[in-house]
Amino acid sequence: MSAKANILQALRQGLANAPGPLGDSDYQAAIAPYAFTHADAVTRVKQLLCAAHAEVIDSTHDTWPADLTRVLQQTGMPATLLAPQTDCTLALRAYWADRHDVPSLRLFDQAIDCWKADLFQIDAALTECEGAIAATGSLIIWPTPQAPRTLSLVPPLHIVLWQTRSVWNTLFEAMQQAEWASRLPTNALLVSGPSKTADIQQTLAYGAHGPKRLIVLAIDEPCP
Repeated sequence: MSAKANILQALRQGLANAPGPLGDSDYQAAIAPYAFTHADAVTRVKQLLCAAHAEVIDSTHDTWPADLTRVLQQTGMPATLLAPQTDCTLALRAYWADRHDVPSLRLFDQAIDCWKADLFQIDAALTECEGAIAATGSLIIWPTPQAPRTLSLVPPLHIVLWQTRSVWNTLFEAMQQAEWASRLPTNALLVSGPSKTADIQQTLAYGAHGPKRLIVLAIDEPCP
């Protein structure tokens, strides 16, 4: 079997349990938007993320620090990079205070040139996301000066907190309802799985241009 056939076979096997492709074109989606129920949209995002080699863990507002700690313990307790002063950082620091069975914590609180060598030795990073898109199973990562793109790009393990109440049918709907036009950052990212490439000898490899592993803590809440 050729390298190309091997890659296509691996991709098809990964999609075996994914929802079927949407029947409408992007143009039709713009004029007659998809209308998943909230529950169906959340389920679809989780299925598509898993099909793209991500790992999804159901969690809650009360349990996510414990769920995250367990994940990091299972992966060998890597040092974890956080943005300073975000809500999730404050919650995690409070949970980890005075505990000795938790990973070490690093804050992204200095210019990258001052600690580039150390930064590239950190194994995991935690970020939040704006929400998700049901049509494609994508998470919307919204870099800020406090949580820059580097957080979700450099460490090989990227962990994302996703509040499942924030889910839209399409990217077009997210841009309209979340009023992107009035608050666009320098870049907004759509992440649908770990970084992967088949550029080198047509062999599918994960982690070539970004995190090798993506774990999503899906914080389920009632539909608003």
